[in-house]
Amino acid sequence: MRHALESVVAKGGGKSAYIEGYRIGGKTGTAQKVKDGRYMVGNYIMSFMAVVPSNDPEAVLYLAIDNPKNTALLSSYTTTPIARRILLDIIDALKIEKQEGEMEKDLEWTDKVTYKVPNVVGKTVKEAKKLLPNFTIEYTGTGNIVASQSPEAGEKLEDQGTVRLLLK
Repeated sequence: MRHALESVVAKGGGKSAYIEGYRIGGKTGTAQKVKDGRYMVGNYIMSFMAVVPSNDPEAVLYLAIDNPKNTALLSSYTTTPIARRILLDIIDALKIEKQEGEMEKDLEWTDKVTYKVPNVVGKTVKEAKKLLPNFTIEYTGTGNIVASQSPEAGEKLEDQGTVRLLLK
């Protein structure tokens, strides 16, 4: 079940709640309201339930919006962006650490492409260039060997983001 909930956030309707480096599980919901035994027209409760981290839960969030106005009638557009902001606060308040092994998010057309920065410390400038084709490189210092890099290896950076190399 935890795997299924995590896949909703990484690959399904909960993508707006995805937080890089954290295993978030969730489920969206859209419920049409009833009055006098009949479904009301255009009157819904949008909800999102989330758990963090999904593999070893420390917190559960339930968010419901009663009859939201001026929005798409899908909980994935209405509740998940709000839930993400609350989840970030929960992660901070509970000091939940990043961990490896989260599902990779399926990118949508509005998402920016990111790449993991490889370790180029100790490499020649030519070797580093080959390993960093998706980034803009800025050099500081003189020499042909990379002494340090920023950001560090393993961090993600947007396509054509800047990697700074100190040469010695």
